[in-house]
Amino acid sequence: MVLIELTPGPNMGYLAIVGSRWGRAAGLATIVGVTTAFALYLLAATVGLTNILLLIPSLYQALQWAGIGYIAWLAVDTWRARSGGGADGAAGELPAIRHVLRGLMANLLNPKAAVFYIALLPGFTNPRLGHLTQQVLWLGGAHILISVLIHTAIVLTAAQFAPALSAASGNGGARTLQRGFALALGGVAVWLAWETVASH
Repeated sequence: MVLIELTPGPNMGYLAIVGSRWGRAAGLATIVGVTTAFALYLLAATVGLTNILLLIPSLYQALQWAGIGYIAWLAVDTWRARSGGGADGAAGELPAIRHVLRGLMANLLNPKAAVFYIALLPGFTNPRLGHLTQQVLWLGGAHILISVLIHTAIVLTAAQFAPALSAASGNGGARTLQRGFALALGGVAVWLAWETVASH
C-alpha cells in the first residue's frame, strides 16, 4: 500500500500546488478534505454502495469527467481571480473550510479511490483471519493513515517555498505567479484527462 500511495498522481500535484501557493495550513486543511473523501468511499465500499460504479461503467466515467471538470474549474477560477487570491478573497484570507471542501470534492469526484477499496483491498484479506469486512476496514484505515503521512510530507515540503513565492508576489509578480498556479492546476486536470482516456 505504501508503494501504491507513493506512485505519482494528481493528488500529489494538487497538494504541492496548494502547499506552495497558500502555505502549510491550507495544505493541511486540503488533506482533511482528501482524507474525508477516502474514508467515505471506504465506508461505502464495506456496505456495497460503491459496487454500483463497477456495475454501471457510464456512472464511473461520468464521475471521472466531473472530477476533471472540477479541477479545470479551479484552474480557471485561479486564472480569472484578482491578484493575490482566488474568487473567495486574498490568498492569505481563503478560509480553511474552503480548502477542506475543495480537497473533499476533488476526491469524491475521483472514483478511483472507490474502485481501490472494492477491487484491490479484498485481495489482501484472508478468510481464516476473521470477518472480511473488518479486515477491509483495518486495511483501508492503514491505507488512509499512510496517505495522510505521505500527503503531509508533500505539503510541508511544498510549504517551504510559500514565503519566497509570497515575496515574489509582493514585488510586482502577483499576477504572473497567480497565473502560473492556474496553469499548474490546469496541468493536473490534463493529467487526469490523459489517465482517463488511456484507461479506456
